[in-house]
Amino acid sequence: MLDDAGLQALREAARLSPDNLPLRRHLAEQLLAKGYLAEAETEYRATLLLSPKDPDITAGLAEAFVRQSSHGAALSALEPFLSTPGYPPRLGILAARALLGEGDVAGAAHRYHDAVSRDSSLADPDLAARLAPQPATPYPSGAHPGTAPPHNASAPAGAEDREVEHSGVTFADVAGMEAVKEALRVKLLLPVQQPELFAAFGKRAGGGVLLYGPPGAGKTHLARAAAGELGASFVNVGLADILDMYIGSSERNLRATFEMARRNRPCVLFFDEVDALAARRSDMRQAHTRQLVNQFLAELDGVDENANEGVLVLAATNAPWYIDVAFRRPGRFDQLVFVPPPDAAARAAILRILCRNKPLAEMDFDAVARTTDGFVGADLKGVVDRAVETKLHQSISAGRPIPLTTNDLLAAAQAMRPTAVREWLSTARNYVLHANDSGAWDELIPWIKAKR
Repeated sequence: MLDDAGLQALREAARLSPDNLPLRRHLAEQLLAKGYLAEAETEYRATLLLSPKDPDITAGLAEAFVRQSSHGAALSALEPFLSTPGYPPRLGILAARALLGEGDVAGAAHRYHDAVSRDSSLADPDLAARLAPQPATPYPSGAHPGTAPPHNASAPAGAEDREVEHSGVTFADVAGMEAVKEALRVKLLLPVQQPELFAAFGKRAGGGVLLYGPPGAGKTHLARAAAGELGASFVNVGLADILDMYIGSSERNLRATFEMARRNRPCVLFFDEVDALAARRSDMRQAHTRQLVNQFLAELDGVDENANEGVLVLAATNAPWYIDVAFRRPGRFDQLVFVPPPDAAARAAILRILCRNKPLAEMDFDAVARTTDGFVGADLKGVVDRAVETKLHQSISAGRPIPLTTNDLLAAAQAMRPTAVREWLSTARNYVLHANDSGAWDELIPWIKAKR
């Protein structure tokens, strides 16, 4: 959350005028200058949609990436310009910093010296010193990233080290989102629960659904509830379970994860932040990262038509527009389900669930819901937690439990602001209005228009 009044005013102006290119660019520049790197990245991405070939906007986005150590992303953003003779020298300096971050000292030195030779004002003594030739030293065995693992290296932790969960959460524990739950029932649950009916139409149990929406809206909670509703095994796959520094190890981890799910079917296999594993191959510079995407696609297809029967693959992302389009092919993540922030009725239901088993006075959850527009489930949990902490202090002083009241929740809600919906909405609006030729994001149009 921004604590700068000037930036908040700029952001509000940009929200009210999303197509104002100079305003959006100025906001991005100010966010970057004041160190709000994630927010600057989001704003530069949105601005780039308005002017895709602007080198200054691209430079700002690349700098935001570099300062967050996302060197590969920076190079992907710069690549269209770097391949053109006479590109702006500033882009060469940024490319040098990104290449250096990836360990390509020779490539970084080439970009740096080329840029400085064309614009000496860009000279950076610190960067030049880091690019100077260093004495050769033996690299520790097995420690060099981006190479095959040495024979004596210990095997990375894989799927075998994880336990299969059995979720105790069901759809009854998910407030609101009836349309989302119904989509999951039809696509994933009913083929397992009523196999004969679906077999009559040639449909088998299994398949993939991609859940997308703003952070904190409950995508992971929905996945656990789907597994609990079915009584199926649940495997929650994080990035650390798959990604590995050695070439080939990430693909092996991914294959082992699918094999574990197949051994425990019916199983819900859930990939959080799936855009990190399924990014657009056209944006990737390294062959081994493209190979991971290819492996993911192969596992979704299965070695034969029955390989993934009973394996329900759920994935969640805040940024579906960065996922390779091949994942949306039938038989893979062929159904995209938007998980919106909860409406007032859903917020009231969430608050009721969060306040279960707590000492309560007579509560008006609808009143609290009306004051929390834009809050997602994670925000509402924060409201309840803050109110409970205040009540605990009062109860300790009184020596007895003092019930939670509506005013306690209202006071906690007024002291908080929603975390991420507004930022996500800004990015989503730009994709829906300016990069939706395929119609992939038509589902978002009514929601975007309603939020204007």
